[in-house]
Amino acid sequence: MVRLAANLSMMFTEVPFLERFAAAAQAGFRGVEYLFPYEVPAAEIRERLDRHDLTQVLFNVPAGDWAGGERGIAALPDRVAEFRAGIARALEYAQITGCRKLHVMCGKIPEGADREPYLETFISNLRFAADAVAPYGIDILIEPINSRVDIPGYLLDHTDLAMQLIGRAARSNIKLQFDMYHMQIMEGDLARSVERLLPHIGHIQLADNPGRNEPGTGEINYAWLLPWLDALGYTGWIGCEYKPREHTAASLAWAKPFLA
Repeated sequence: MVRLAANLSMMFTEVPFLERFAAAAQAGFRGVEYLFPYEVPAAEIRERLDRHDLTQVLFNVPAGDWAGGERGIAALPDRVAEFRAGIARALEYAQITGCRKLHVMCGKIPEGADREPYLETFISNLRFAADAVAPYGIDILIEPINSRVDIPGYLLDHTDLAMQLIGRAARSNIKLQFDMYHMQIMEGDLARSVERLLPHIGHIQLADNPGRNEPGTGEINYAWLLPWLDALGYTGWIGCEYKPREHTAASLAWAKPFLA
């Protein structure tokens, strides 16, 4: 069964954040994700989840100065203490909201820099994060993000590198977050990539390309891909991390066969 989660950082932005839980439930979603929850008390989020019978699927570990352009700090050697404090904060929110998947963003590195010190820092921080959350049944996710359009300089931008990092970190609760929008830009051949990587995938996200809008607005054939994922045996959530081209309700025609 295809299970779609609404990304409340991008969808239902017509209303304030806490009102988006009701909007998602009314549209038929049973799971939600978003970038960061930390500006809202965790107990308030939990109350909205319970009120609307929603599962908290995923959110990001604190990722530095987001408004200032930072996109994660887990690979930055001079930010280790800050990253590890962020894990404690994310774990607190995860325990209260019932979230079992936390996405760790590595960050951007300077053009031409030696990558290995950043990779070593990232691996060390992944081990720390995975060990910290393992007793609570939580997975740490890493996501290749396209460095061509969205985040130039992002350290982790291909699935091969993600799998190398997962192998080097050597923790069973570190999984791959596969975003089909980003990987269409960087690698293409989505069907074969997902099939090959499926044993390592902890979460999938979608948006169409170009534009990062809803399925049906670009080149990715989600009408074929989503039932195919189901046939492959993928049972996890699929996060709808797209920017509605108009308002959110108008963007959901493609999703009606999969919503409650």
